[in-house]
Amino acid sequence: MKNKQSTPWHVGRMTAAGLALAALAGCSVTPQKLTRDEITTRVRTDQDQIYKEQEQLREPITFSVALARALKYNLDYRLKLMESTLSQGLLDVSKLDLLPKLVVDAGYQRRSNDSGGASIGIEDHVLNPRPTTSEERTHSMGHAELSWNALDFGISYFRAKQAADEYNIAEERRRKILQNIVQDVRNAYWRAVGAQRLLSEADNLLVRIRQALEQSRQAERSGAIAPGVALAYQRALLDAMSMVNAKRQEMDFAKRELAALMNVTPGTDFRMADVKEYQLAPVPLNVGELELTALQNRPELLEEDYRARVGHDEARKQLAALFPSLNVYAGMRYDSNNLLYNNNWADSGVNLSLNLFKLAGLPTIQRTNAARSAADDGRRMALSMAVITQVRVSIERYKLTMLEMELASESTRVDQRLASISRAGSNNKLESELEALRTESRAVVSRFQQATAYAGAQAAYGRIMNSVGLDLLPDTVTGTDIPTLARAIEAKMLDGERDVFLDTAVDARRPQAFVLGDIRLAAGADTTAVRASLTRVLSRGALTLVPAGTAQAPVLSLNLEQSESPSGTLKALWHMQLLDGEGQRLMDETYVSYLPREFGERTLTAFAEAAVLSVDSKLREALLPRADGVPR
Repeated sequence: MKNKQSTPWHVGRMTAAGLALAALAGCSVTPQKLTRDEITTRVRTDQDQIYKEQEQLREPITFSVALARALKYNLDYRLKLMESTLSQGLLDVSKLDLLPKLVVDAGYQRRSNDSGGASIGIEDHVLNPRPTTSEERTHSMGHAELSWNALDFGISYFRAKQAADEYNIAEERRRKILQNIVQDVRNAYWRAVGAQRLLSEADNLLVRIRQALEQSRQAERSGAIAPGVALAYQRALLDAMSMVNAKRQEMDFAKRELAALMNVTPGTDFRMADVKEYQLAPVPLNVGELELTALQNRPELLEEDYRARVGHDEARKQLAALFPSLNVYAGMRYDSNNLLYNNNWADSGVNLSLNLFKLAGLPTIQRTNAARSAADDGRRMALSMAVITQVRVSIERYKLTMLEMELASESTRVDQRLASISRAGSNNKLESELEALRTESRAVVSRFQQATAYAGAQAAYGRIMNSVGLDLLPDTVTGTDIPTLARAIEAKMLDGERDVFLDTAVDARRPQAFVLGDIRLAAGADTTAVRASLTRVLSRGALTLVPAGTAQAPVLSLNLEQSESPSGTLKALWHMQLLDGEGQRLMDETYVSYLPREFGERTLTAFAEAAVLSVDSKLREALLPRADGVPR
């Protein structure tokens, strides 16, 4: 009846050998640690990639240039760009699932013996003892089929919508990182500018303090002064040195933070542009409008909106999976088997299937989707409340920093006047020199505190715009050079500040430039040193000195009148007047001080500084621009 054939021995041996080799290969895999060379190669590759293709730092860095470099080279922002690109790629892949499936396969088949067998008649059940086969031992096959499944299409459609919203979520996260970079750069930049402006002055003062310490130690060793007096003097000097050095280090760290934000190669030296501390805009009063803008613009809230849409599509996808599966297919087939009557043929069909057990889960799916929707709404409401709170807190913080900045400015003016007066009255005595160094140290620390307060006000200023969710940087940055990008950033920032501060920031940015005019002193007095000292003092902060003869620039003039006082000293009346380009008086102030009968250039210069510093706030107010752009 049957002629059974055994599998050849060589086929069995080959099969056994193959299985043995596969088993040995699987058992041979053991943990292997990275070698030192592999780690070194990876580190060098990463270092090359981190700082690759960056434009050189040739010019002093402005705020907009710092933002441009941070935007273009910051690694966190690069990562978010890569995540957005990945999300776009996943979206493109999910779109392909919406297309019908076109499956092409081919194969080759070989048997060691013939297939087939005997047959029995269906009606008479008579056995045909002669075995037959309709398949060759060796033949190849090919198949091409186009099919479309309605259920797969529906589920793929919702998956594609979810992928599209995932891309939108990645974009909102990129916006948030971008806004945080703007905030961090603003904070670090203005602290670094203040440190750069004051570090040389602080270093010079520290050198003088060290020299005074060494002199006091020598005087103590020689017995020129009592040990108690010398030690008290040294203690005071060390306190002044610690105070100055602490503020110096605190501000100097900002430059390192800025370098990290810009992804500058370690060890690269750069300088910030010596920009003036422009007058910041007043505290915004349109709180309701800012809250509404924040609820519309904040990336976190928009991310929650997209996440809610993803949840809704997930609910629809689960419900779509309950529908019957309709599959339509058509294809062509080929078989090289010569025993077949037809080696080529076409087939087509329609299949409809339904998993009835899935219908039992409909109530559970509905409850889950309702709970998901409620959780999305609750999370969005909580986040909306947090956003509103952040807007109000940022405005209050800005208000407090503005007050703190004004207080720091006033303290700085007082300490500088004290230092000038102390320097004017100092002589070579120990106590006098100590007091001069104390007041100068206090003045330098006050200037550091003023720079810190201004940087804090700038940070609070930017935090308002961050809390509102405004995009202060252009969307497209790839392939843009740093200068062009910096100009685009500056224009975009001005537009954003107008939206928040209602145009006040634009007017406040205009430079308050003026000319230091005539300085009339007593007969025989040299005005060169006084002019140089006043130029240095007036150039600090928000004021800008321009060369004499600048058209339409206001002119500040000083006149010293001396007279005898009842105490036997000289009464010095400093008359300070500010005139605009047309000769109209903008400010007219006086300052009285008393000079010893015998005074030198140092004393005269110090009292001139004290006189000008006494009217600093009134001078700035007189130079503030009006709405038409001219000084008041």
